[in-house]
Formats: sequence, C-alpha cells, structure tokens
Amino acid sequence: MTSEMTAVQASLWKNRELWWQFTKRQVELRHKGSHLGLAWSFLSPMLMLALYVLVFGKFLGGRFRPGVGETQIEYTLIMFLGLAIHHFVAEILTTAPMLVLANPNFVKKVVFPLEILPAANVGAALVHFFITLGLVFGGALIAGVPLTAGVVWLPVLILPLLISALGLALGLSALGVFWRDLIQITQFCVLALMFASAVFYPVSQISAALWSYLRFNPMLLLIQEARGTVFWGQPLNFSHLGYLYAFAVVAFALGSLLFQRLRGSFADVL
Repeated sequence: MTSEMTAVQASLWKNRELWWQFTKRQVELRHKGSHLGLAWSFLSPMLMLALYVLVFGKFLGGRFRPGVGETQIEYTLIMFLGLAIHHFVAEILTTAPMLVLANPNFVKKVVFPLEILPAANVGAALVHFFITLGLVFGGALIAGVPLTAGVVWLPVLILPLLISALGLALGLSALGVFWRDLIQITQFCVLALMFASAVFYPVSQISAALWSYLRFNPMLLLIQEARGTVFWGQPLNFSHLGYLYAFAVVAFALGSLLFQRLRGSFADVL
C-alpha cells in the first residue's frame, strides 16, 4: 500500500503543471455554455443557503447556541461554514465515479498520468470551496459577526479534508469504471452525510445512542471543530484532529491502492 501511495504522490508532483492545467479546465467546463459562468460558484451556495435558512432557521427555529442569544445572521453564517464543507465533499462524491468513464481517450494514452483526472477534480472543487469560504468570511465582516483567533486553525483542519478528498476521488474514479451503479449510491450518501454531519443543527441535539456511531463520522467532527474554533473561540480538540489526520491517511492509502491496482484494466473495460 505504501508503494502505491508513493507512486501516486510522485506522479502528481512530477506532473503538477499538468494538474493545474486540468484543474482550470475542469472549472471552465463546469460553467461552459452558461450565461453567468463562474458567477454560479457564488450564486449556487447562496441559493442553497437561502433555502436551508428559510426551512431550518425560520420555519423550524433552528439555532446552534440558543442559550447565548444567537442571532439569525450568526446562525446563517455558522450553517454556511458547515454547508461549505459538506458541499466540497459532495462535489467529490458525485463526480468522481464518472471521471475515468468520461475520459476514455486519456485511458488509451499510455503516457498520460491518469491520476491527474481525480486530482484535477479535487482542485476544481477546492476552487469552489474557497469561494464559499470567502462568502462566509465576507458575510461575517459585513454583518459584524466576530471571528475568533481560532480561525488560524482552519488551514490545519482543511488539510486532512483535502487528503481525504483526494483518496476518495482516486478510489471512486477507479471503482466507477467497473461498477456503473456507484454514482447512484454516492448521490444517496451525499444526502445521508448532510444529515449525519450536523450541518443544520447543534451536535448537542444528537442522542447518546446515535452519537456512539456518529462520532466516527470525520465530517461531523471537522464541522464541529471548524465552528468551535472560528466562531466560538473554543480550543481545538487534538483527539479529533488526530482522528481526522489518521482517517485522511487511510483514505488516501486505500484510494491510491485501488487506483493503482485497477488502472491496468481500465482500457479493457472501456
């Protein structure tokens, strides 16, 4: 497994300029033909946020910390941060299974480094993720919602997210070649993951019985830590951080293993 990880890492580093070109290509293709183009990267999360705030904030009266006088705008921004993290993962899960299938010409080119395809997919999703984070911080600045000094921990929390996303993209893109139903499964997983990651509600509302299972959900822990450090000034839980990095390494190792072991059969299937 270590050799597969090393091979993928070496190839991505060697072909980093190609990765950047394909990342830009992915971003452009996602908005090609639309009148608003890249503006949809701003509009899409804003429209989703408006819908969720209307349902969970207005109709259901949701709050993350109701006992401390949390305002509607604070609830909105805290939700937006969790939604940004979920949307990044969702973008990887829903697009990765089709990456190799959609590019048979690259598969048949012996010299082309196929791991560039999932890496570029992560890169394009990262562009949209940073745009959404910019909206979160810009909204906090405009609305006067204070950000704590713990915001400096956010890059430390995002790094295992990126490593995990790359592992998922590698593994799912390889499996998607042989298992065409995978895209349907990942779409359901995206919806289930949204409700299992406390995007719209506080972790305190999770029952003890359910928490015994959900505490192993890395995205739930990541969202919890991000909110606590950025908005509430809570100290970082290093046990959670260690778990996130351990999960990231395992996800990247398994994804690399699947991709490297299966890539030799891609051309036969396609």
